[in-house]
Amino acid sequence: MIVQTLTFCLLAAVTLASGVMVISARNPVHSVLFLILAFFNSAGLFVLMGAEFLAMIMVIVYVGAVAVLFLFVVMMLDINFVELRQGFLQYLPIGGLVGLIMLVELLLVLGGWAIRPPAGVVAAAEPAVAGVSNTEALGSLLYTRYVYLFQAAGMVLLVAMIGAIVLTLRTRAGVRKQSISRQVSRRRDEAVEVKEVAPGSGI
Repeated sequence: MIVQTLTFCLLAAVTLASGVMVISARNPVHSVLFLILAFFNSAGLFVLMGAEFLAMIMVIVYVGAVAVLFLFVVMMLDINFVELRQGFLQYLPIGGLVGLIMLVELLLVLGGWAIRPPAGVVAAAEPAVAGVSNTEALGSLLYTRYVYLFQAAGMVLLVAMIGAIVLTLRTRAGVRKQSISRQVSRRRDEAVEVKEVAPGSGI
């Protein structure tokens, strides 16, 4: 239990520190790296709680979405890719530090998993049901007791998606934009002009 307690304290502390660095870092690349570190630590906390499904979802879905988030930030901020490649060595120390922390925490989580007590000894928010998998129990809990909170979280994500679309669709000078309504409402005399060309002469 001492190893698990120390692992929990380490993961929780790094998660909080990474969350603070995500919102305080001035460089968007650093924010993305700290966000990935926070997700990995959250996944480690889920493993310690016995929620392996949530841990895998955290790593596969959210860390994968961070790559999309990084691309979105690069596109929105119009970052020069040539300068980004030139600054690779500049970001190498912080990237290596984040990778080293992840490796140490992964070894601690795997070590705690190997020497952990039986499943019945681990405290859980809900009593374990015989014959029910972790994924099935999680789905049953989310869509019964916490269904309104689950829907509220979905609404928050929907509002965030709409906000991101609104930010990227702002009007910019010198950028041509298609207007479907103006194209549909045009009359024939506005779109077509008939010219009479005399034989032997050009337009």
